[in-house]
Amino acid sequence: MKVSATITIWICGVFALGCFAFAMTGFLALDALPTDAERELSRGYAWFWMFLALVAVIFGALSWMIKKGKLGQME
Repeated sequence: MKVSATITIWICGVFALGCFAFAMTGFLALDALPTDAERELSRGYAWFWMFLALVAVIFGALSWMIKKGKLGQME
């Protein structure tokens, strides 16, 4: 299955926004959690979603660079 660079950029952007939203929800909910153990778990999940968002941004940027021809010769 071939996916064009433009579609990959859009998919990565939407996925990154979703991941950032989950991460921010996790970070903003830390004050409402009653125990330190729950806070640590929530912080870990939030950082995981932040990592996924960063990966999506990197792959989106690489796809954009491929589309613009900045990573090598276009064939």
